[in-house]
Amino acid sequence: MMPESPSPAATDAAPTLPAVEPGETTQNPPAGPEVEAHLAKVRAEVEELRDSWLRAKAEADNVRRRAQADVAAAHKYAIENFAESLVPVMDSLQAALATPQATLESLRAGVELTHKQLAQAFEKGGLVMVDPLGEKFDPHRHQAMATIESDQPANTVLQVYQKGFLVHDRVLRPALVVVAKGKEA
Repeated sequence: MMPESPSPAATDAAPTLPAVEPGETTQNPPAGPEVEAHLAKVRAEVEELRDSWLRAKAEADNVRRRAQADVAAAHKYAIENFAESLVPVMDSLQAALATPQATLESLRAGVELTHKQLAQAFEKGGLVMVDPLGEKFDPHRHQAMATIESDQPANTVLQVYQKGFLVHDRVLRPALVVVAKGKEA
């Protein structure tokens, strides 16, 4: 069998390459001084752009590292202001314990002062006490411990076993409550 010859359409589309003798190269002839100068200019621009890119990349890395360090410090010291407001409460408690012959009245006055300091610290830290007596039961802020029959409307908080707390608008601890049942018909 004879090898098939290429079709005339295929030979027309194929580019013709010049014949290269062994040892001969196909490189262009040496460039003139204008081309060399242009090439040097382009290389300098490339190097300048590369340098600018490396500097920008380094700056972005530094900004990222600083931001990460700032976030880590914010997490680590987020409670600092709240803790600072609790120090006077500790001072008051230590002073009360250090008084050897305290009377009942002086202890009560000290506890009231300490309670006031603690309430101020809570307020400063965004800690809000939830005392829902008489309010409508809210399952997001209250935990029903019991339900009892009452003259009050259904789902009214009748008793508070333990007050709840919010940190700003998030529940830290729900209030433990007793809720009114609906009247049986």
